[in-house]
Amino acid sequence: MDTFVIMALIATLGTWFVTALGAANVVFFTSINQKVLNSMLGFASGVMIAASFWSLLQPAIERAEETSKMPAYFVATIGFLLGAIFIWLSDKIISFARRKVNNTGEKDNESFNRIIMLILSITLHNIPEGLAVGVAFGALQEGYTTETLMGAISVAVGIGLQNFPEGAAVSIPLRREGYSRRKSFFFGQASGMVEPIAGIIGALLVVHVETILPYALSFAAGAMILVVVHELIPECQKNKDVHPYFATMGIILGFAVMMLLDVMLG
Repeated sequence: MDTFVIMALIATLGTWFVTALGAANVVFFTSINQKVLNSMLGFASGVMIAASFWSLLQPAIERAEETSKMPAYFVATIGFLLGAIFIWLSDKIISFARRKVNNTGEKDNESFNRIIMLILSITLHNIPEGLAVGVAFGALQEGYTTETLMGAISVAVGIGLQNFPEGAAVSIPLRREGYSRRKSFFFGQASGMVEPIAGIIGALLVVHVETILPYALSFAAGAMILVVVHELIPECQKNKDVHPYFATMGIILGFAVMMLLDVMLG
């Protein structure tokens, strides 16, 4: 197996491990401090926004200028939109399945169905996140430098940070529904198991099909930005009346940290 594919596997195993850490909260708590959760989600949002440009879109444009017959801005735009559309379609599929479940009228299975939909929803969103990490590390074959390596690591860090509350978001509701701590933890961490698989696929595609690299990088950026704007930022702003600007400053700090690292190391 190629070195960069192995690196992608290690990185996505790391993001899965962070999901498991989030799920492990169920052993000690039945809820999470909302202020801490909001700041964590805000910081992760800032990290992912910065990583989407400096670690994904910018390299996609540079690579397209070197290899693509089409204008680089067109390649980056197409890939970016496809990534966003992929997440949007995923949400539509989940919403459709949820409506079907809710319309069955089977009250005995209502709790179980709700839990299944929660796990499926988060698991589905983890697929493009794993792809983003895999693509970032697979792209290292085109130019292994400190800058590109830190860019790939920043993508993994941003996704790992937002995986922590995702793991808790599955395991803690399960515990509230009466499931044992062991089962709650198992299902919580299981939602992140798809990331190493998606990471390997993303890295293999980039390593062995070089022409798709600009599209793959911008696709990952589009997927990440939609997740941030549609899910993470609204979620971290839920209690902004109680803690004004708390989560917002987390976003600013996360963006600033990743921008500093990317530019400084570049």
